[in-house]
Amino acid sequence: MTRNEFDLIRDYFARQPVNRRDVALGIGDDCAITEVPEGCQLVVTTDTLVEGTHFLPSASASDVAHKALASNLSDLAAMGAMPAWCSLALTLPDPDEAWVAGFCQGFSALAEYFQVQLIGGDTTRGPRSITMTLHGHVPKGQALTRSGAKPGDWIYVTGTLGESQAGLDYLLGKPIVDQGRANGLINRHYRSQPRIVVGQSLRGIASSAIDISDGLHADLMHILKASDVGAQIEVTQLPVSERLREDVDSETVAQKLALTSGEEYELCFTVPEMHRGTLETALNHSGVNVQCIGQINGSQTLELVAEGKPLDWVLSGWDHFKEPHCDES
Repeated sequence: MTRNEFDLIRDYFARQPVNRRDVALGIGDDCAITEVPEGCQLVVTTDTLVEGTHFLPSASASDVAHKALASNLSDLAAMGAMPAWCSLALTLPDPDEAWVAGFCQGFSALAEYFQVQLIGGDTTRGPRSITMTLHGHVPKGQALTRSGAKPGDWIYVTGTLGESQAGLDYLLGKPIVDQGRANGLINRHYRSQPRIVVGQSLRGIASSAIDISDGLHADLMHILKASDVGAQIEVTQLPVSERLREDVDSETVAQKLALTSGEEYELCFTVPEMHRGTLETALNHSGVNVQCIGQINGSQTLELVAEGKPLDWVLSGWDHFKEPHCDES
């Protein structure tokens, strides 16, 4: 017997491992009711993933769910927020129970890790797409934003960069030289690790922050524009993994990937000189590597240099309305 949307909601989405005390009313009514902790502000973000644009039709439902939730969690991380609740709008071409079961498995695993409770949403028929709205909270006045960078601040990034694009290249047909390396890069594309702990640790230390979803170069430009400043990036300091270096033709190619790879979901942030010592102490417990890659200045431009020598690279980040879709045709 084919299940309808109400069967799917009851059998899969209504059963979940997270039940937060600050949820007064969750799934099952017209609206959810939650309680924001005293002294905190509500932080809200929404992302949509569309089949053929953000994930391939062949992608596992579990991977798709992880990617959808991780992209929202990354936005909260960039604000220094604590994740709390999620609503989900799921559009499916048909009530595919196996796909929904896999999706719920991927969603629940990541949601349980970060204690995110699903509190409501909607299901409907149509081309497969996922829209998540994630709610979090942050102590009043302590949220990180894009607009606080000042000349003299140092620019940092978390983790390593470039692997998400390399993984997507394999998904789109790049010849596989080493299966293990290719699988690792593909996994990096679909299963990023949101830097929630780092974001919370940066409150009171970082002057600005953003998550890297459209590529480091493009996202850093958002900080520069919002803060009305410029920057210089030393490309030899970009954090590139050995796995990526083995996958590309040269160090220059790896550096360009690190600057332009979208959907990395690492953090880029700026730190005043007076807080650089505090930064290392604050992140000791996070288990995440951070790398200083440059410095903010007053030029209102973004300059790339290699060992101090200017580069004339022309770069662009990910644009969902210009880039080719992730189809398999």
